[in-house]
Amino acid sequence: MGNNASAATAISNTAITNQIKDAISDNCVVIFSKSTCSYCKMAKKLFQEMNVNYKAIELDRYENGNQFQDILHQMTGSRTVPRIFINGNFVGGATDTQQLHREGKLLPLVHQCQIQRERNSVHSCGFP
Repeated sequence: MGNNASAATAISNTAITNQIKDAISDNCVVIFSKSTCSYCKMAKKLFQEMNVNYKAIELDRYENGNQFQDILHQMTGSRTVPRIFINGNFVGGATDTQQLHREGKLLPLVHQCQIQRERNSVHSCGFP
């Protein structure tokens, strides 16, 4: 029976990993967050003030939010939230993101993603 439980966990972890990867690839900005976290609120506010759309995944609202955090820890080296991805790349937490903004690097990363997505959507429609 122990083997079946491990196999179920492995499948579950694989499914969660796929959900995380899908969210990251489907959105220019993804914030893995908790609704009560002040650093998460700070990060979301930064993107709102820049008028940048983002996808927030509130881990405290998922039954398996701890598993999400475990997998994000494996992917990023830390369990803390927020875990912020831009254009498929992990950029850090709230203070890292604010530092990128202060250095003038945050908005160009977002715009690079938006431009790539526009190009891809034009090409996928059959236009050159």
